[in-house]
Amino acid sequence: MSVKSTKILVPIGFSDQSIIALDQACSFAKLDNAKLFLLSVIEERSTMETLFMDDNSHELKKKVHSRLEELATKFSGNHKLEIDIMVSQGKIYNKINEAAEMVDADLIIMGTNGSPQGRIKRFIGSNAERVVRLSKCPVMTIKGDTIKGKCKNIILPVDTEKETKEKVTYALNYARKWGATINLVSVVLKENSSERKKLEMNLNQVEKFVSNAGVKCTSCLVEGDDKQNLGDYIFDFQKNFDDDIFMIMTKKEELSLSKNISVTSRYIINNSPIPVISIRPKERKHLTGPTTAF
Repeated sequence: MSVKSTKILVPIGFSDQSIIALDQACSFAKLDNAKLFLLSVIEERSTMETLFMDDNSHELKKKVHSRLEELATKFSGNHKLEIDIMVSQGKIYNKINEAAEMVDADLIIMGTNGSPQGRIKRFIGSNAERVVRLSKCPVMTIKGDTIKGKCKNIILPVDTEKETKEKVTYALNYARKWGATINLVSVVLKENSSERKKLEMNLNQVEKFVSNAGVKCTSCLVEGDDKQNLGDYIFDFQKNFDDDIFMIMTKKEELSLSKNISVTSRYIINNSPIPVISIRPKERKHLTGPTTAF
């Protein structure tokens, strides 16, 4: 598996968070000599709206294109990057994923404001969630600040399932580009000695694999309990580092054909203080048992 990151798609809704995501995309693109594609999506009107309101979609599209062009000119000049722009109309998450496939994007970088006010915390903003769970390429979601310059640490939560180890290959590719250290972390519940042994063995195996690949690596087994979401223990672990990023798998493997996101993955994406790269596992016809993806 190769992660070239030569093409990065950045959805732009002109919110502060989408501009933050663009700034992050520029930082990564400069390190990788990547080409950026900016996409703005005009949401479809309902049938009733179309019937009873003037349809000025053509004029709106021209205005959005002009504004996107200004943004591209500004950032391409500041960062000396090649930036193309696209304006589409339809359902936001569909058009983002369609554009990613059309340009053969290696990575989508998008801002998200996390859970809407008053909504249950396990839900990500609807468009961000749908992009993450349907995208065929990795998706970086940014809820807060960006990484200025190179990413120094990749925080890689791991469990004992084979499927989640797909992200190790991605992590190795990014770590080599950035000169980053991969920091492995697993969470074991108290008094679970059998699971502890499995996780310790798995951490040792993955750490050895990464180190033998020529990338700096650390590992840590964190003890937790079922009173908190596993993501909280991952966040506490992350506080030991600077200029870092989470890399997670996005869904439960027992639901691999339903494209659902695991509860822990949702929680990390929605609440993470640092950028998160989500990787969708390959679909498998035969599964060995239920798992929880990080």
